[in-house]
Amino acid sequence: MVTHVRAEEQGDERGALLAFIEEQRGGVRRALLGLSEEQAASRPSASELSLSGLLKHVAEVEQTWIARARGEAPAVRRDASNWHECFVLAEGETIAGQLAYWEKVAAETEAFLRSVPSLDDTFALPNDPWFPPEGRVSMRWVALHLIRETARHAGHADIIRESLDGKTAFELVAQEQGTSWG
Repeated sequence: MVTHVRAEEQGDERGALLAFIEEQRGGVRRALLGLSEEQAASRPSASELSLSGLLKHVAEVEQTWIARARGEAPAVRRDASNWHECFVLAEGETIAGQLAYWEKVAAETEAFLRSVPSLDDTFALPNDPWFPPEGRVSMRWVALHLIRETARHAGHADIIRESLDGKTAFELVAQEQGTSWG
């Protein structure tokens, strides 16, 4: 899992943006290392957030934004009546399944952002009350938004994981690599 983003090749803005998105995905995935389904679903803080719920949310949000950028409907339409469902694994959903789904979404994100003619190309925002009327954003904006969204939730994931068992991201990476930290 990426923990450091290398400098991009000269002029490879897309590669740099995609590398930063992947770095932040790694933060969420790292927080899940070694946890059972039950541990990942627990909510050890005052928040309603769990690690498995965050995983589902970030995968769904990424899919939704790329679908919008393509001019397609999201795989799941969320509104006030079902928004809470994107933060909880439903019956039959698992961490492994959500990780596999997110991997597929990530590949689609990369392929799409590499294929658009220009990061300056724009697409219309949906007609939802939290977006400006007739608003448009660029492909660059959506890449930056995914970095921000995923980073925000990777930070939540760090806190939740540390609340569960006291392990920090550095310890989890060292554990994954079979080395020690400290």
